[in-house]
Amino acid sequence: MVKFQEMQLDRTFAALVDPTRRAILARLEREESLSIGELARPFAIKLPAVMKHLDVLGTAGLITRTKTGRTVAVRLAPKPMEEAMNWLRRYERFWSASLDRLAAYAEAEEAKAKARPDKTEENKT
Repeated sequence: MVKFQEMQLDRTFAALVDPTRRAILARLEREESLSIGELARPFAIKLPAVMKHLDVLGTAGLITRTKTGRTVAVRLAPKPMEEAMNWLRRYERFWSASLDRLAAYAEAEEAKAKARPDKTEENKT
């Protein structure tokens, strides 16, 4: 079971690497369902390239396709993204603590710098 989850995470993150695929997902997040033609319209790439991107997203489980007549509708499938977010949240605690310590250090250094007399003021007298 763990191996399957790792493979799913690998597919999810691999799909998210590409900016065109992220743009497709963002568009599907805003609009519930779009045809492949509607999805392809704003991109400066040909339809076969869009289809390849959709194949990657489909393999990762990030989209679903349904066919009605000759029209294929594409929808967002949230489960793999939820799993990726859960995985990231485990590490967020570590990074949040580290970033909090870095911010505290930077603020302390800034306070020290402000507390020191300005050398340019000393040279004027």
